[in-house]
Amino acid sequence: MSDGTSARHQATRLDAIEGRFDPWLMGAAIALASIGVIMVASSSIAIGEGLDVGPFYFLIRHLVFLAGGCALAFWMMRTELKTIEAKNQLLLLACFALLLAVFVPGVGRTVNGARRWLNLGVSNFQAVEAVKLLYIVWLASYLVRFRDEVNATWKAMLKPLGVAVALVGLLILQPDFGSLSLILAITAGMLVLGGVNMPRMFGPVLIGLPVLAAIAIAEPYRVRRFTSFMDPWADPFDSGYQLTNALMAVGRGEVFGVGLGASVQKLSYLPEAHTDFIMAVIAEELGLVGVCLVIGLYALLAGRAFWVGLKCVEMRRHFAGYCAFGVALWMSLQSFVSIGVNLGLLPTKGLTLPLISSGGSSVLMTCMAIGLLLRVSYELDRAERQVARLRGEALQPSSGNVPATTQPVATAATASVRGTSRLRQRVEPTLGRTA
Repeated sequence: MSDGTSARHQATRLDAIEGRFDPWLMGAAIALASIGVIMVASSSIAIGEGLDVGPFYFLIRHLVFLAGGCALAFWMMRTELKTIEAKNQLLLLACFALLLAVFVPGVGRTVNGARRWLNLGVSNFQAVEAVKLLYIVWLASYLVRFRDEVNATWKAMLKPLGVAVALVGLLILQPDFGSLSLILAITAGMLVLGGVNMPRMFGPVLIGLPVLAAIAIAEPYRVRRFTSFMDPWADPFDSGYQLTNALMAVGRGEVFGVGLGASVQKLSYLPEAHTDFIMAVIAEELGLVGVCLVIGLYALLAGRAFWVGLKCVEMRRHFAGYCAFGVALWMSLQSFVSIGVNLGLLPTKGLTLPLISSGGSSVLMTCMAIGLLLRVSYELDRAERQVARLRGEALQPSSGNVPATTQPVATAATASVRGTSRLRQRVEPTLGRTA
């Protein structure tokens, strides 16, 4: 058999190897989504009855969007990452198109004084939820294509920061201070994990923080949120109303909670009990135990995502690794802010609790992001299996006529080197530009 035929047969055997989805990522996501279904059912009954839409209206709506999110996640799990990476420029254009579309009459819609929503007929869609995921994928692709330049030149480092500032400008017009802060934090985190020169980062950070503070205090309602956060009991029936009711719910829960379905604060006392303040209902009904369980699941999800990303980078699968880093930053930062708001540790922000809060846009795009994470884990496991196959073949004796005990050490070493060379061509494809 010729060397060319042997190589083709070997490539065929490698392509036949399948990967596995990470069970820890999948288990944490399923557990959080299950808790979300239970708590949306518990927290939204009184709200549905008060709005005369039926006690299970929000639960049914949540289940419908969760089913749609599972379909999107399944689609992402079946899509090769190289196909996604090839669309990087279209993804960036989609980010700006979505944020601009909310200002188009008849397409954009204003809810609670903010123009953040797209009118899809059957439902509204919050554009920034899709932008978070699209932007993470684009930034991951950028860091692959310009990995060396990002560390060596100002221009390559400032370009993604400029894109983030442009997106932030559109979010200010909506306005959506919570999401713009999240996008800036994700950008900084991904640049650091992508190997940016740290001393160069200090300049943009030192400039950006005062600007961000100025934006925060530019609107009187944001100032009231901050002052009420410092002392919510000073005005418990106006500016401190949300936080005081959330704190009362947390206090009533104590260690083991008052019992599932027994919350008092959700009975039209706590605003947005099924969305922004669902963690307060969890604290009241399930107590400290329930809060620790939820925090532990988010820590597992984010920690495992960071671990998967690190393993990908070690195998030179940089695009996959940066995607995992970005989604991990998104899930960890947003859950931290949402939990912090509910516990009175942070000023009030309109950020939902990923996979738990009711909300169509958030549920759909969070599930899609989890699907991307699982795809990353699948391709990582597949690559590791291919590595193991090649190493096993490289260590086999080259001739059956010579006993294994008499094979020269140099032969095994040479075969290992040849296997490593093939490995880098087949198993560790260069995604974009490498060093």
